[in-house]
Amino acid sequence: MRLLRPLLVMCSLLVATMAAADHPSTLDHMLRQVKEANSREAALRAEREQGFLHAKADREQLLTEQRERVAGARARGAALKQQFETNERELQALEADLQASSGNLGELFGTVRQVANDLQALMHDSLVSAQLPGRADWFDTLATSRKLPDITELERLWLLMQQEISESGQVVSFAADVVGADGLTASRPVTRVGVFNAVSGGRFLSYLPDSGQLVELSRQPERRYRALADSLTQRSQGYAPMIIDPTRGALLGLLVQAPTLMERLHQGGIIGYIIIALAALGLLIVVQRLVYLGLVQRRVRCQLADPESLCDDNPLGRVLAAGKALHADDIETLEMQLDEAILRELPRLTRGHSLVKLLAAVAPLLGLLGTVTGMILTFQSISLFGTGDPKLMASGISQALVTTGLGLSVAIPLLFLHSLVASRSRVLIQILDQQSAALVVGRNGAG
Repeated sequence: MRLLRPLLVMCSLLVATMAAADHPSTLDHMLRQVKEANSREAALRAEREQGFLHAKADREQLLTEQRERVAGARARGAALKQQFETNERELQALEADLQASSGNLGELFGTVRQVANDLQALMHDSLVSAQLPGRADWFDTLATSRKLPDITELERLWLLMQQEISESGQVVSFAADVVGADGLTASRPVTRVGVFNAVSGGRFLSYLPDSGQLVELSRQPERRYRALADSLTQRSQGYAPMIIDPTRGALLGLLVQAPTLMERLHQGGIIGYIIIALAALGLLIVVQRLVYLGLVQRRVRCQLADPESLCDDNPLGRVLAAGKALHADDIETLEMQLDEAILRELPRLTRGHSLVKLLAAVAPLLGLLGTVTGMILTFQSISLFGTGDPKLMASGISQALVTTGLGLSVAIPLLFLHSLVASRSRVLIQILDQQSAALVVGRNGAG
């Protein structure tokens, strides 16, 4: 507090002194102050005017420069426009001269480009490209070129077309990289039959245009066709028979996708397996009955050759023995005894016939069941995925058709085999009836 009071007194004295200095004490003093203030304001105004004048001069100079630039740009634009119009007139004149000079060659060059485009696709897929790669690249350049082809390009086009035609009728052997069925690539001798087939080591090859590789077919044609390919590969001169694929590999490609017999049987599913089992059972029964009836027929023939010595290893011997063992003079009793003996032999001669007939009747019914099941699966696939992709319906349709075919394939042979077995048994039964009737007639005549 002691230090604060002196500071406050000094500040109040300083403020009083400054106020006295600003407030004029006399008129002269006030006049001098006014004159000084006017002088200062006049100097400040002059300084500001000079600044404004300098800024105006700079703006006017910049405006002049921009106007000069605009004028130069307009002049340059007018010159360029004039040059453009001149170039347009010259270009029209040159186009007219070109059209007058070329005449009908424009249509010719358009035809050349179209032919080059067509030949590009043809040679890209041709087997000749496996031997002579890179031919189709030049056709791409010719087909997409904007300039008129010259005489050299036309001659090359004709030479390549002639080469393709010539190679299509030749059988050529060359070395190339072949992708085997195991996926390994190796250099092999390849024999090309025109543009239709390519074989190596007696196996047919397929050409992949995108990769430019020869690939061994995963599924080969029949053995006889492979034998022809093998003989062609081994023969160095002369003529050799050979098959060709006129579709240039399309049929061989479809051969890979075609199912084999075992694959078709597997497509039948569980019902197909049941039909096959029934067919095997029926065949076993038929074979057993044929063997048995054949043996019985041979023994019966031996018995017919020697009717006096009766044997019990055949039905005829047992029937005749039963009739001769009866010493009664009653013919009716003898007939009844012989009929009883024949009836005892019937189960042995007709055993299994009804079962074979039953199997022949059940097989088509099982095939129909498989058809219904397959169609159910097909309609389910259609309801879920639609009809856009036919492969989704292939399984159900295959099962439907395969089971039907299996059922008919089993039923028809079993019907014929049943008829064969039944006819043989009827022949034996007829012999028994004839010999028993002869015995009755002989006994009646003797009586």
